[in-house]
Amino acid sequence: MNDRFAFRLIATDGGARRGEIATPRGTIRTPAFMPVGTGGTVKAMYMDQVEATGADIILGNTYHLMLRPGAERVARLGGLHEFARWQRPILTDSGGFQVMSLASLRKLDETGVTFRSHIDGTPHVMTPERSIEIQGLLDSDIQMQLDECVALPASAGEIERAMELSLRWAERCKSAFGNQPGKAMFGIVQGGDDARLRERSADALSRMHLKGYAVGGLAVGEPQEVMLDMLEVTTPRLPSDRPRYLMGVGTPDDMLKAVARGIDMFDCVMPTRAGRHGLAYTRRGKVNLKNARHADDPRPLDEESNCPATRDYSRAYLHHLVKSGEALGAMLLTWSNVAYYQSLMDGARRAIEASTYDDYMAAFAEAWARGDLSPV
Repeated sequence: MNDRFAFRLIATDGGARRGEIATPRGTIRTPAFMPVGTGGTVKAMYMDQVEATGADIILGNTYHLMLRPGAERVARLGGLHEFARWQRPILTDSGGFQVMSLASLRKLDETGVTFRSHIDGTPHVMTPERSIEIQGLLDSDIQMQLDECVALPASAGEIERAMELSLRWAERCKSAFGNQPGKAMFGIVQGGDDARLRERSADALSRMHLKGYAVGGLAVGEPQEVMLDMLEVTTPRLPSDRPRYLMGVGTPDDMLKAVARGIDMFDCVMPTRAGRHGLAYTRRGKVNLKNARHADDPRPLDEESNCPATRDYSRAYLHHLVKSGEALGAMLLTWSNVAYYQSLMDGARRAIEASTYDDYMAAFAEAWARGDLSPV
């Protein structure tokens, strides 16, 4: 493997960007959707299935992996790539969001966060330096700074305090990360729904000359138009020669509109979680396989899909599996959903290169508005 991490912009169409991130473990085509592999697994999928859908990169979660099986144990076993049998790039989040949302008895100060595990109550300390250390033990290719994500709505004072703290932690994470050949640390823009704070955060992070930048603290309860407004003031202030990652987003509509505003990377539990609960995403919209109307329907979810789960199994069979609580139902629908998300990003990349991205978004919106076909 070489030791190069670099972003190359291939084409633009308005604000939309088509690019490639070169890493020693492979190229990430952007716009990219990263399936979430929280605990070293994309739930209900084999890793070779994930790769076959077209995924170039997956996400691992620092908080969950540090608690179980433990970062030091993963390191002894060869790192997360070897442990999970995924040899392509991995991005690890910092663990900060899960500390804030899952851990009990947490206490936050300038140093970091002291908390108790949601699994067994054991005490832990997460500092910016420890977060980077854990991600290094996991041997991820892209590592995220520790930040504080404030749920919206929140007071202006609280949003500003968390944003300034996140900037100070970004500096500490950069120092702790050091020079790791072939790897990158991304900073995270915070600022809630305040355009002025978003601009300050983006400007300060840009001056740190990081290898990539994320936009955090969105899709946390605010309307879509607020999220898009914040992207419009944020992305133009980030370096154009570095990848931009919108964290925790989202729906297909969210992603396509964010791409139009200059975002290159996404992650979300939505396609895998929906699959485990009987909901499929298709090019004609969402299909709830729990509904009785599918019980006698011999059609597949989408006869034109390249994914076997989407193309080769009848809706009647999928409905049966879901209603019966069979594990195979969750597996097939998760496979189908991840494949759909990858096909959506592949279509976006092709449209940007062809300078037809507005048409691509319009065709998507029209198909979803028309909806799924009625049962035969």
